[in-house]
Amino acid sequence: MPKMKSKSSAKKRFRVRPGGTVKRGQAFKRHILTKKSTKNKRQLRGAVNVHETNLGHMAQMLPFAGL
Repeated sequence: MPKMKSKSSAKKRFRVRPGGTVKRGQAFKRHILTKKSTKNKRQLRGAVNVHETNLGHMAQMLPFAGL
């Protein structure tokens, strides 16, 4: 049986919080920001939780995260 490994891309993009939720960054905040309104850019700040329906995928990508 091969060794289980975490996805390197997922390790860099997600953090597991103590309550079992997973923190992720917001999308649409990297480039082409001149078209976006100030309100839109402000609302994209900060981190949000991964939705409960996607936690199964997170558990597969991060097998040692305890999800």
